[in-house]
Amino acid sequence: MREGSLEAPTRHPLDWQSESFWDKQDLETELERVYDICHGCRRCVSLCDSFPTLFDLVDESETLEVDGIDKGDYNKVVDQCFMCDMCYMSKCPYVPPHEWNIDFPHLMLRAKAHKFKEQGASFRDKVLTSTDTVGKLATIPLVDITVNALNSNTLFRKAFQSAMGVHKDAPVPQYHSKTLRKSVKKMGDNISPKAVGETTGKVALYATCYGNYNSPELGEDFYRVFQHNNIHIELVPKEQCCGMPKLELGDLEAVARAKEVNIPVLAKLVDQGFDLIAPVPSCVLMYKQELPLMFPDDADVQKVKEAFYDPFEYLHLRHKKGEFNTAFVRSLDNISYHVACHLRVQNIGMKTRDILALVPDTTIHPQQRCSGHDGTYAVKEETYDKAVKIARPVVRKVNALKSEHLSSDCPMAAAHIADLADTGEKPEHPMTLLRMAYGI
Repeated sequence: MREGSLEAPTRHPLDWQSESFWDKQDLETELERVYDICHGCRRCVSLCDSFPTLFDLVDESETLEVDGIDKGDYNKVVDQCFMCDMCYMSKCPYVPPHEWNIDFPHLMLRAKAHKFKEQGASFRDKVLTSTDTVGKLATIPLVDITVNALNSNTLFRKAFQSAMGVHKDAPVPQYHSKTLRKSVKKMGDNISPKAVGETTGKVALYATCYGNYNSPELGEDFYRVFQHNNIHIELVPKEQCCGMPKLELGDLEAVARAKEVNIPVLAKLVDQGFDLIAPVPSCVLMYKQELPLMFPDDADVQKVKEAFYDPFEYLHLRHKKGEFNTAFVRSLDNISYHVACHLRVQNIGMKTRDILALVPDTTIHPQQRCSGHDGTYAVKEETYDKAVKIARPVVRKVNALKSEHLSSDCPMAAAHIADLADTGEKPEHPMTLLRMAYGI
């Protein structure tokens, strides 16, 4: 039996609508099998806290093996998985096509789905993962001012931690009544799309919950940069949350409901000749990987998958064909650039770094370690300290570099790192930096 595979990893569809998927005994048997293989390997110990938790359970058991772990403790491992996919894509030697067929993240997802089906979720977790609902309520004019003021008040945050389990020190995003959708309505263009390579030169921007409610200024940055590169850009006319927060919660039915709203809209855009982009890597990954694996037989889902791009991947594809504007008017000096996990697992390389490196007199310092934010993980009272620990290597490097800019494709990861760093840098999205270099 071989120790590992030199072949490219493949991903099997998530068979979440089968009877065996929901069979508890079958799940426990598979958890024991995979835990035993992980225990014998231990290569992923430096990633999330799932693996140290598992190995501690083994090392503290009577048998010093997985068979000594109480099955009631299996979910202690599951609860620490935040679905970053890094173990699957960067560490595990036993992923398919290896005969052991290990897909640790999707096994954790299956266990989360079982737990959600049996126990539901806490009020806090339902609220934290209902990003659309919270965003709509918190961006009502004047309500946004009140919410932002309370979130920056120390006494309120202490009380909120006691009442809701949201850690008092965790940075939380601001809300803006002038959402991205409101701010880009007057930013149309008369650009005639020019197909370059596999790109059509006509993109639809999927705003995302975070982009729409929490970082509306990103919309203008995207519009200005893409228009500056003679790319026609429009906003997706209608959207809901991509479903990633509910996926991480194990609420697969909620993911399916969001898909039923989003996919017809996006598929229609593809039929009209649009390519698709989004400002947050997790949302891109949802359409590139998770939904296609959940719905492998849905032709529209697969169509959307093929048309979805990371924004810097898109610009780089056009750059390779000589259609990227390199007429920069200012340098960006040094950039501490955190490479988000959900960007790394897309297997496209560091296209953001490569594009920013085209700016003269600019040096990018990539940090390829987890930020520790991971959706709601760094916000919850019980996991905040672990999120801080996970982020320490990145934070130490940022502190040492003292770069002029701190950036990540994931705005939430960047905010988490900036909050822990000593430099006082305000995090900036790479698209914001690119616009800055253009002077537009």
